[in-house]
Amino acid sequence: MLDFSQFAAAFPTDGPKPYDQNGVREIETFRKSFDGVLFIDRVLKALGVSEGKAYPPRGDAGLRALHQQICDTKVSAHAKLSVFYYLLLDYDEVRGARSNLAQSLAEESGLTPNYQLLMRGLWHMDRKEFKFALEHLAHPALPPEFADDIITVLVRHAKTATAAPTTSSVSDEPDYSLPLAYYHTAQPILQTAEALELLFGALARTSVAEALYFARGYPSPAAHRQLFERLVAAVLEHPDAAGTRGKELVSLPLTAAEERWFQEYVATGEGRRSKNARAVAQMRQIVTGRHRGPIPAAVGGGARR
Repeated sequence: MLDFSQFAAAFPTDGPKPYDQNGVREIETFRKSFDGVLFIDRVLKALGVSEGKAYPPRGDAGLRALHQQICDTKVSAHAKLSVFYYLLLDYDEVRGARSNLAQSLAEESGLTPNYQLLMRGLWHMDRKEFKFALEHLAHPALPPEFADDIITVLVRHAKTATAAPTTSSVSDEPDYSLPLAYYHTAQPILQTAEALELLFGALARTSVAEALYFARGYPSPAAHRQLFERLVAAVLEHPDAAGTRGKELVSLPLTAAEERWFQEYVATGEGRRSKNARAVAQMRQIVTGRHRGPIPAAVGGGARR
């Protein structure tokens, strides 16, 4: 069995290396784009390696020091090997497509496939290669580790769609397909309010009906109402509020409570400040057969001075 506690057994001592000045600068650029925290930082912290910025190591001396820190931690051998696997992916990147150092380590040490999937996925996340990351992180055999952080990063870095060369139509709405694909595949139970809010915002801007059913999944009436009002707000704020998205909202089969929340939100709540509130409220009255004349002036005129 590979004795990974020996530096030379875990890392090559010759050939191209990833942690020169240029390599470190590139990694720090990625870290900056993620508000100062990479996924490997989270992994190292979970292992107990949290002294300063352990990653990226600076040169050979830095890598040797990091190797020793990891070996000294009180975690399983597989957890330690998983970090070495991640670091060797850095080596493979600078050495080209034929380099297979990370996979060789996994085979020689018996690193389980789940650890390989997780660390390769997190490595791609840290390189902003999100599509490749999800090919690993959304694998059905992998528990949803770091799910809140993955959702948060994917939503915040969702790219705005651009027009195809053959059309002049451009959508200003970010493409949330990746975070939603991860959520639907991994089915994680989110633990933080931030991740929940970002996920719901992505749902509300992608599928009004799906966002409604998501809100109904919360047993607390207060949480249900809060999410429902956020859904209505997301529709009212959208440029297409009086079009497709508005029609989708007003056509929903709302419960009696949801109907009351909707009417209160657009008539006397925060929704009344939206310039689209009046049109959407009228559309709902028509759909439900309650339209008997002009909409009350309190609805949808925007804030009055």
